[in-house]
Amino acid sequence: MSTNGILLLDKPPGISSNAALSRVKRLLGIKKAGHTGTLDPLASGLLVLCFGEATKVSAFLLDADKGYEAELHLGVTTDSEDAEGEIIAEREVPALDEAAIEAVLKRFRGDIEQVPPMYSALKHKGQRLYELARKGETVERPPRAVTIRELTLLDLELPRVRLAVRCTKGTYIRSLARDIGEALDCGAHLSGLRRTLSAPFHVDAAVSFEALDALERDQARSLLLPPDRALEHLPGVHLDADQTRRARHGQTIAGLSEVHEGSVRIYGEDTFIGIGEMDGQGRLRPKRLLAE
Repeated sequence: MSTNGILLLDKPPGISSNAALSRVKRLLGIKKAGHTGTLDPLASGLLVLCFGEATKVSAFLLDADKGYEAELHLGVTTDSEDAEGEIIAEREVPALDEAAIEAVLKRFRGDIEQVPPMYSALKHKGQRLYELARKGETVERPPRAVTIRELTLLDLELPRVRLAVRCTKGTYIRSLARDIGEALDCGAHLSGLRRTLSAPFHVDAAVSFEALDALERDQARSLLLPPDRALEHLPGVHLDADQTRRARHGQTIAGLSEVHEGSVRIYGEDTFIGIGEMDGQGRLRPKRLLAE
């Protein structure tokens, strides 16, 4: 049974991403592992875990779009911008309807600039922002460019608003909740969050801790997806036996019929062996190879 692959976990709220990863490592009996983007303890949903040689494709998943269902509590602002923080302000919520919410949401679709929250892992002069925030300190945070590809109203039951979001990497949904609340003139914090997408994977295909606990180790390992499932957006290049041998030694392969440019999946005799870079002229340079 392979120990190299990708597991889609439906993480429950109340546990950190690292703690969730450690628990699955014990269940599978695999030491080499990593996740592809932190999900806050408050949040539930899709956590993509890479095991064994599949950790070599994790960087491509870190850059992937993310999707969420987010609940905003209007009228209440917290220092952490979510439900775990201390309340710092309470304001009256106006009589908002769907049209009023939509008028604000359209301002946040597309390319926007976002000031990260103080309670984040970003660094300021070598210190994590959350470390400074816990001391009661606030520092200037430069805005970051992100893209909100989709922002849809799912439900409105004041003072709560539920939204569907699809966004680029680096987007803070807490900060999006904060900014939408300010645009509605009442403030808000993120009261609930569920990750539904970490492209190309969807939470519908994820497994829960309860389901994993009910399986024997080999059965659980059988849920691992092949590493190249994370790279289906890249073209595939197929090598013969001699080219595969040379590629595994890090040699550039010339004279290929494929004229792709950029990153590609490399297959040797129908087996995925790693990631390479093509120059658009039939030359392939191996970049990240899986162990045989």
